[in-house]
Amino acid sequence: MALVKEIMGRSMIEKPPFLPSNTLKTIHHNQNLLSVNPVSVRRRISVVKAAISEDLAKFVKAEKPVTFKARAVLTVRNKHQEDFKETIVKKIDAFTDQIGRNVVLELYSTDIDPKTRAPKKSKEAVLKDWSQKSNLKSERVNYTSDLLLDSDFGIPGAITITNKHQKEFYLESITIEGFACGPVYFPCNSWVQSTNDHPNPRVFFSNQQPYLPDETPAGLKLLREKELRDLRGDGKGVRKLSDRVYDYDVYNDLGNPDRGNDFIRPLLGGEKIPYPRRCRTGRLPTDTDILAESRVEKPFPLYVPRDEQFEESKQNAFSTGRLKAVLHNLLPSMVASISKKHDFKGFSQIESLYSEGLPLKLGLQDDLLKKLRLPNLVTRLHESSQGGGLLKYDTPKILSKDKFSWLRDYEFGRQALAGVNPVNIEKLKVFPPVSQLDPEIYGQQESALKEEHISGYLNGMSVQQAMEENKLFIIDYHDTYLPFLDHINSLDGRKAYATRTIFYLTQSGTLKPVAIELSLPRALPGSRSKRVVTPPVDATSNWTWQLAKAHVCSNDAGVHQLANHWLRTHAAMEPFILSAHRQLSAMHPIFKLLDPHMRYTLEINALARQNLINADGVIEQCFTPGRYCMEISAAAYKHWRFDLEGLPSDLIRRGMAVSDPSQRHGLKLLIKDYPYANDGLLIWEAIQKWVRTYVTRYYPDPSLVCNDRELQAWYAESINVGHADLRHENWWPELATGDDLTAILTTIIWLASAQHAALNFGQYPYGGYVPNRPPLMRRLIPDEHDPAYMSFLDDPQKFFLSALPSMLQSTKYMAVVDTLSTHSPDEEYIGERQQRYTWTGDADMVEAFDGFSTEIQRIEKEIERRNRDMGLKNRCGAGVLPYELLAPGSQPGVTCRGVPNSVSI
Repeated sequence: MALVKEIMGRSMIEKPPFLPSNTLKTIHHNQNLLSVNPVSVRRRISVVKAAISEDLAKFVKAEKPVTFKARAVLTVRNKHQEDFKETIVKKIDAFTDQIGRNVVLELYSTDIDPKTRAPKKSKEAVLKDWSQKSNLKSERVNYTSDLLLDSDFGIPGAITITNKHQKEFYLESITIEGFACGPVYFPCNSWVQSTNDHPNPRVFFSNQQPYLPDETPAGLKLLREKELRDLRGDGKGVRKLSDRVYDYDVYNDLGNPDRGNDFIRPLLGGEKIPYPRRCRTGRLPTDTDILAESRVEKPFPLYVPRDEQFEESKQNAFSTGRLKAVLHNLLPSMVASISKKHDFKGFSQIESLYSEGLPLKLGLQDDLLKKLRLPNLVTRLHESSQGGGLLKYDTPKILSKDKFSWLRDYEFGRQALAGVNPVNIEKLKVFPPVSQLDPEIYGQQESALKEEHISGYLNGMSVQQAMEENKLFIIDYHDTYLPFLDHINSLDGRKAYATRTIFYLTQSGTLKPVAIELSLPRALPGSRSKRVVTPPVDATSNWTWQLAKAHVCSNDAGVHQLANHWLRTHAAMEPFILSAHRQLSAMHPIFKLLDPHMRYTLEINALARQNLINADGVIEQCFTPGRYCMEISAAAYKHWRFDLEGLPSDLIRRGMAVSDPSQRHGLKLLIKDYPYANDGLLIWEAIQKWVRTYVTRYYPDPSLVCNDRELQAWYAESINVGHADLRHENWWPELATGDDLTAILTTIIWLASAQHAALNFGQYPYGGYVPNRPPLMRRLIPDEHDPAYMSFLDDPQKFFLSALPSMLQSTKYMAVVDTLSTHSPDEEYIGERQQRYTWTGDADMVEAFDGFSTEIQRIEKEIERRNRDMGLKNRCGAGVLPYELLAPGSQPGVTCRGVPNSVSI
């Protein structure tokens, strides 16, 4: 009988009604299953409910329904700051609310009306206290409404909101009180637009029980289908900022051909240059190229669906960061506009950026005051700098323990395993290394590396023996950069090699660089097409070695930013997010699982298209490849494979691990002290366990995965539309079983959370000191026949600084990576989620998530323990930075730690 009560949602049922024998048999069958497999019962509830409703209507003479009153409580979040226009509109809305332009609610039952066969719903009700409370200054305001319902209404499953005001409002949640089953909760977290912009009511579903499509209660089926149709749109028209439409487009808005040839960039996405798809905005084409979409320049916002835009606290934090970026670059720009000598004069001048900021101590005060005519502004900024204000840079973490560590080979090798880009180190499998470039296009690319270059650094071993004993590793950027070097080196102030770096694994578990190969497609004046630089034996070779390491770091910075960070965690994730909103209902269990891992990603990607990866944007200005940056990113996409993006698969692909079922994670690391991998595997395992538990809950039978039309449509569209240029590749994982689904979801959550964190939040701590990790190089290494060789010999330190980015380029880069490395106050970290106990009504899954959160807390303590272990030389010791990029929690700001749920910055 308890099952009947659960199905009917009525407390007044005290004994079995007169039901046909076939219906009673169905109920008794499900009651027996309940003790064995409660999930199976849940699968049948919607079918049984419909049968009972129909049979009751036929065989039970019901009494006239009794009307009762339920209470709706809407929690609306206020802005902290409103401009004058918003304040006026808010007052007008408060007035018009009193004369009938209200916020209107309709509550929908999970049942259908047995007479009309239409969804059962309440009469319209309005918020009754808007005009009295709308002027409250508190962060959250609760508004109420009375709903009149019949006693046979059933269980609430959805609610619609019609906003007849002029101003949108942010609806955090709705609670319905007055039902015998207890309060019914509706998590909303969405903007409700005015009917002036969107006449159709907004639909929100309760959190009670996630439903697979075929399990959707009869009363909610039409609403579920309609909500998804509205989110997909029709692929036409220019999108308004208030829209909630998710659609796809190619990257055709990075350039601005109307500004001239220097701003033309190739279209990314399509047969010619494959690339993932991005969110469609529908803007009109440019005047000079019909295939290029016109741009919206800052400070005007690009379109993303309304709920994807930053919330106020996130926006404020990001805007503050952008303000700092502007101020940090204002004075260097002034200096650069007056003085042609804007290289750093010494390392002490770089360090003064942290101790003194950017004061006017360059002997140019008078010129600035006279020529720029900004005395008051300059004085205020100067005073701000002196007082430790906005112009003062924080000391990067790389300098916090040992300001000379960046010069040391040990630190150079350590950062390959525990720096901001620890995902390119590979086991050396063939020596000399072999290029995979087409020899008909690029010629024979034989390596200049010989055994005699490195044999003296291998502790008495031969190269072959060292490889067999897993002692040799490589970071190989030869094939990535060589096809672009002619173009790059023809740019003003840009010089690059295609580099290979060989490392030897010492007995202490650290990596020692033993050779760097520098390649050019053809010899430039005064340079060889290929040369090998080895560790120094005297002062001259020391600076040659330092320059070679700087070129490796510049290669590394480009690959890190363009391929590993932007492509693999930002761009490649966007199609999965777009498809999730288009194909998975908010009621779908997999949407509920993925929801926190999609937060803010579309917005930050749009901001990147507007300010960072666009023509003459920050990335082009600050990184060596310049205008060819995104073409390098697109070239990397040709080798992107979703099936190898999971951490274990990636480690095995790079030869950094071998499969070993006897080990905890099913693999054995070749370098035991590999902080990124060691910590990452802990988080990977925790995510995988949580996802498997969740998937097993809702897909106990493999057929449920195959028959879930929303799930299959999500995955198929992510591949066939979102990654259309790679859709025919045979490496895409199948989606036929619960194990398949677990593997796919684990990879997505890993990439959005831990992988992105490992690649993002160390950018300023490691790159904020430009000599440690120069994003751009301006000079090649001179040799004896180069006219610059004598100046290099006379003052190698000055030559080294002149090869690094200029003061303006450096400070601009520092300001941007400072912003990108910053956690906002509203950040949501892995193991956390909004409305922790109300995101789902499934108590078992709330308990399972609590277990996941507890495991994440345990991992954090384990990482802290590892960072105190003196035996782990790559993360502990004198002058050694602890590896915290995968430590889950963080405070706001630049902390060099913290794993947010999503790609949110």
